[in-house]
Amino acid sequence: MSPELIPTAGQTLGPFYGFSLPYADGPELVPPYHPRAVLLTGTVYDGAGEPVPDALVEIWQPDENGDIPQQRGSLRRDGHSFSGFGRCATDPDGRYQFWTLTPGTLTGSASAPFFSLIVFARGLTDKLHSRIYLPAAPDAAQSPLATDPLLSTLSAAEQASLIATRVPDGSLHHDIHLQGEEETVFLDFG
Repeated sequence: MSPELIPTAGQTLGPFYGFSLPYADGPELVPPYHPRAVLLTGTVYDGAGEPVPDALVEIWQPDENGDIPQQRGSLRRDGHSFSGFGRCATDPDGRYQFWTLTPGTLTGSASAPFFSLIVFARGLTDKLHSRIYLPAAPDAAQSPLATDPLLSTLSAAEQASLIATRVPDGSLHHDIHLQGEEETVFLDFG
């Protein structure tokens, strides 16, 4: 007779992921010198508003045409293929940065262009899923953000927690707040 198996409780991540999950060139979906490279940066904050120095941030995205990349090799950068996947450990000040392409609107979707976001951090029993939307272009007659199916269900403050800001140098900035007054909207992928 086999022994009765009892499920174990969920385990808090880390700190092992900081050693085993980052990989060479993980934050570079494209090389920084790529002619259409855009820098996406931000800081991960905990519920007290303190930077999280040992979080891990992943992004997944379509290419500039809105197509999901299908080629293999996300963990082995070759310098010219775009895999649509990146992973970055935060630095001691909680900052992350990715060199990537500006995502296009997903083919066949009514969504505004966005990066899919996953955050791993100490104290979390599971990863957190969210999105980072591109800011509206200043000269756009109508922003795709106004008709996005997810954003249209959120309050203005909740929407703001998902929309990056364009920095004068052309890069994108988006802070992630794990809890608190400015908490980022996280999605349920149960």
